[in-house]
Amino acid sequence: MTQITRYNVQALIAFVEQLFVKAGADSEVAQVVTRVLLEGELLGHRTHGLNLVSRYIDGMLSGQVKARAQALEQVSDSGISSVFDGHYVLGPYCVSRALDCAAKGAVAQGIGIAVVRRASHIGCLAAYLKPYTDQGLVAMVYSSDPSVALVCAHGGVEPVYTPNPIAAGIPTQGEPILLDVSMSTVTLGLVGQCRDAGSRLPHPVLVSNDGQLSDDPRDFFTTPPGSILPLGGQAFGHKGFALALLVEALTSGLAGHGRKDEPTQWGASATAVVIDPRFFGGLEAFTHEISFLGRLILASRPLDPERPVRLPGQAGLALRRQALAQGVSLSPQLMADLDRLAGLLELPTFSQ
Repeated sequence: MTQITRYNVQALIAFVEQLFVKAGADSEVAQVVTRVLLEGELLGHRTHGLNLVSRYIDGMLSGQVKARAQALEQVSDSGISSVFDGHYVLGPYCVSRALDCAAKGAVAQGIGIAVVRRASHIGCLAAYLKPYTDQGLVAMVYSSDPSVALVCAHGGVEPVYTPNPIAAGIPTQGEPILLDVSMSTVTLGLVGQCRDAGSRLPHPVLVSNDGQLSDDPRDFFTTPPGSILPLGGQAFGHKGFALALLVEALTSGLAGHGRKDEPTQWGASATAVVIDPRFFGGLEAFTHEISFLGRLILASRPLDPERPVRLPGQAGLALRRQALAQGVSLSPQLMADLDRLAGLLELPTFSQ
């Protein structure tokens, strides 16, 4: 049996923050980015957790990614709505600033919205939500990348847009509901993992460049490339396609920077919306209603008795509780990569 190694969360935070600072980030950016990446790890989103530290720092060292707080420009602010230009600052810092700005508007007037253009990679959307649900706020994040095309339109062949995820944190009388859903059948990360493992995808969720449905990840990585199907697949993909267009409108459309600008560098368009239920039916009424619905869902009869019905985010929050109590489990490959970065930056490794 393979022994699981667990690492103290606070020690990891200090170590990763130090990596970012030594690579050129200021302390504010390093703290925020580390918190978001670690939160993704704690919630079980391993492809968008601490494995991104290496990608982010490599981008900083190459000069493509910025890591100074003052480089994030607030273009406008009405008190409720605001626009930020990320100028390719580390994405978790950009989105966190946008959410804080939107939350300020929500607490003051019931709702706030902040839009970011040209943020660097923003990580796991679900990782941003709990600090706001802890305050009794509903927090939503939408994201697209106008420099990348991976997903075809419903009925089309060529890739046109990105998976365009939607995330939301909903407060309840207990743990929040946390959802994070892409508007594509699968993510690029899963396609890449299956290709590297030499395995097939679970379902025919791709379209090859000659228009054939496929479960072979190699059919995506061709010239010209294949496409990922919209959420809903061939039968119901018109729904995922429509929602993806909504995300494009709410992100790149509102940001005033998108595919029409033909950006050549990876850069997210992201929109944060925060709502304070206190300005509507009241926080108590809101959490009572959502909690009542949650109990109905959890009590519903499952198709498989061995797999009870659960709410979005429930499994991730359980992993988070365990990691905070017992330490977070990380793969040897990830720890070796973090130690490699430490050596590159002339810092002590985590084990030292």
